[in-house]
Amino acid sequence: MNYLKYIFTLFPILAMAQISDTEQDSTAVEYIIIEGDSIPRTAIDLDEVMLLHKLKFDSKKDRIRYLILRRKTIKVYPYAKMAAERLDSMNKRLASIEKKRHKKKYAKRVQKYIEGEFSDELKKLTRTEGQILVKLIHRQTGETAFNLVKELRNGWRAFWYNTTASMFDISLKREFDPLNEKEDYLIEDILQRNFQSGRLERQKSKIEFDFYDLTNKWLKPTKAQIPPPAQNKQ
Repeated sequence: MNYLKYIFTLFPILAMAQISDTEQDSTAVEYIIIEGDSIPRTAIDLDEVMLLHKLKFDSKKDRIRYLILRRKTIKVYPYAKMAAERLDSMNKRLASIEKKRHKKKYAKRVQKYIEGEFSDELKKLTRTEGQILVKLIHRQTGETAFNLVKELRNGWRAFWYNTTASMFDISLKREFDPLNEKEDYLIEDILQRNFQSGRLERQKSKIEFDFYDLTNKWLKPTKAQIPPPAQNKQ
């Protein structure tokens, strides 16, 4: 690797000409080759870092609710991430299989594997954890849990899955909607903070949204919310 060293020369002071070489920190220089020419590239590629707002709560109760939501989100996110990875791998593999019969056989084998991998752990989830997981599955895959079951199994089984889940206040049709649901925005806030801390491994959302726009909507008061200035009585 080539290193570029900067050497500064001090100019003569009065009649005594003194030259001093000072070696600065070495900086790696990467060269880009464009049609035979070498162009030095001095920019440094850095990982994207989001500037997150400081957490503020209106009450102690709101703070406790956020901490509970954080604990549950951190717990179930790895399952949603893993589901997205399994689904992506399965779809890529299915695309390479030509015969429909072989595709069906492979998909069924993967389904049994996923069910065996998740079932024991998912049974331990609470109702709220299960609902957060359903939302995060939609965030990570772009599909609701209901549609995934419908595609992997059939519509009738998806209907019964949803009906059974409804008995426990869980809807497999729930979407991740941080634009209209504040809880979903808080879940996204939790994810972003834990991505940056390294506690959770970042996986890009399949749902398009701008986190800063969401923050402005949910945390910054609009003109309609700002009370008018008090008028002094004469």
